[in-house]
Amino acid sequence: MAADLILTNAVVYTLDRVRPWASSLAVTDGKVLALEDVERGPKTEVLDLGGAFVLPGLVDVHNHHAMAGRAELFELTFGADAGFADILDAVRARARDLGPDDWLIGGAWASTLVETLSHASARRALDDAAGGRPVALADDSRHNRFVSTRALELAGITAATPDPPGGVIHRDGGEPSGLLLEAAGVLVEYVAGGLTPQQHRRASQRAIEILHGFGVTAFQDAGVSTDILGALKSLDDADELDAWVVSSLLVNDPIFGFDPVGAPLLEVAGRYRTEHHRPDFVKIFLDGVPPTRTAAFLEPYLPDDVHGGCFHGATTMSAEELTGWLRTAAAAGLSAKVHCTGDASVRLLLDAVSKLRAEGYTDVRFQVAHGQFVHPDDLPRFAELGVAADISPFLWVPGVIPEAIAGVLPAARAARMQPNRALLDSGALVAGGSDWPVSPSPNAWEGIAGLVTREDPHGRRPGALWPEQAITLAEAIEVFTLGGARACGLDDVAGALTPGRSADFVVLDRDPFRTADVAGTQVVETWFAGRRVFRR
Repeated sequence: MAADLILTNAVVYTLDRVRPWASSLAVTDGKVLALEDVERGPKTEVLDLGGAFVLPGLVDVHNHHAMAGRAELFELTFGADAGFADILDAVRARARDLGPDDWLIGGAWASTLVETLSHASARRALDDAAGGRPVALADDSRHNRFVSTRALELAGITAATPDPPGGVIHRDGGEPSGLLLEAAGVLVEYVAGGLTPQQHRRASQRAIEILHGFGVTAFQDAGVSTDILGALKSLDDADELDAWVVSSLLVNDPIFGFDPVGAPLLEVAGRYRTEHHRPDFVKIFLDGVPPTRTAAFLEPYLPDDVHGGCFHGATTMSAEELTGWLRTAAAAGLSAKVHCTGDASVRLLLDAVSKLRAEGYTDVRFQVAHGQFVHPDDLPRFAELGVAADISPFLWVPGVIPEAIAGVLPAARAARMQPNRALLDSGALVAGGSDWPVSPSPNAWEGIAGLVTREDPHGRRPGALWPEQAITLAEAIEVFTLGGARACGLDDVAGALTPGRSADFVVLDRDPFRTADVAGTQVVETWFAGRRVFRR
């Protein structure tokens, strides 16, 4: 059989343990035909790569692509390094182009600003900068909101409004300060308005264009709405979805304000399935995030005036409710991604999975999303129970979020985040996710460098976080390729370059095994299903 495309004079890192290296790659009908120079026909395209490094398309097992695309196209954006005065300046500049009643949506402010934003005076400063307009600004975890007085009014939040289940309306002297934690922010999301179907489509399309620039050809969106599902179906129906996408259907929604979620969403999700889009997972938020003390821990947080000295946080569900949802999903043929940032929520999930495995659900995939903190006794249970660790090195290498966590946990515990070496050594499947736009960029090479050094890949923050948990470069690359594909159920088509898999690959500007600057690695070309979708 003649090939459609042959790459020659390349260094091909296949991620196939049987044949990890090759110098040629042949493609036909969008799939890998062979790892050698094969028969050529009159229409065969031959590319001499001049010794360039090639590896499989990267797999991002955890992002919020549509949210990132929306932010890029339609919202105010500023980095987590922005101080409060910088944020006010950005709001002031953006407000000049808005009508008097237009919403100003954006983010992401640093978790370290929680104390600053907890005062009503900060809200009044936001009112002044926005000219009285409704404003909702998300934090770097996207779990919390800082909003203006007008936004509170439109959401019906007053001094008498009780905290919603799973959320906190922060108060200053009895009045809402403008800081809304977890589910409290959803009250504002409900009234802030949304995008048109065409805007949703463009947001997904733009996000995938950005992902291609970083070599990502497959990803799992960690929490979708019917609008996002519709956008993905529209793109694939028009032959414009140039990525493998796995969607996670929200069982509960403490932060986004999507509707429907839970059983009604699971009932309709199948109609959005297409060739390249698989709505195969449910997503459960089992706790919140450590900086706002909404993550669930086995041992208490540091004492503070609000929570006292014995506060552990809490899970969003009981053991019975969690097990019930996992069973419902498994019976429907769906796997589960479960957000766990504290070690108590991790244990609760592992206990629930143990019950499901005993009931015969042996083929269902389960993922712990984030899992920054895992009790040592629970480390071997990942491999024993077949639970994948969905990790986001972008979020825990030295930076703003670890700094915020260090302010609420004892130092010895705060310093022991993400036990990746121990997980791999125990036989666990580890998969890499960016959590973009919680991370500023979906650049996997920053995450890969962080996994190897446990340091800020760009040297902006000093020190290394628990360096004993570093992994090798080969292991880190697998985390962001085959590991991710296996975790989200795409390993039949993605994650490695072997005959029969989709011809998804990237051409790099360097050999990552022969450079001192892994984080600086750039993608020269990205190919999906044998088609070039990005060229630098």
